[in-house]
Amino acid sequence: MEYQLGEFEELVLLTVAAQHNEAYGVSIHEFLTEETKKKINISAIHVALKRLEKKGFVDSRFGGITEERGGRRKKYYIVTALGKKVLDASHDLRTSIYQRIPSLQFAKI
Repeated sequence: MEYQLGEFEELVLLTVAAQHNEAYGVSIHEFLTEETKKKINISAIHVALKRLEKKGFVDSRFGGITEERGGRRKKYYIVTALGKKVLDASHDLRTSIYQRIPSLQFAKI
């Protein structure tokens, strides 16, 4: 089983976890666009979600059919126990490395 996450996959997985049980493509896209201040293609979100689901890091379910969506259903995502484990490991690694940065003084920018 592959437990590696790319940076973008990690951001998507973090967002799914943060939006617990209410995460779907558009909500993830809006959140990440706002938080990163970058233009993100919605297709990239969907590709990342498919990869995360294939790896077992997220599960999905369909919501009900709505008129506002032209009879289509939203596909909701939720982080799995394995996904949470991978996020925790990533957080621990990044925190461990960050804590090794010596106290440095930089000129104010």
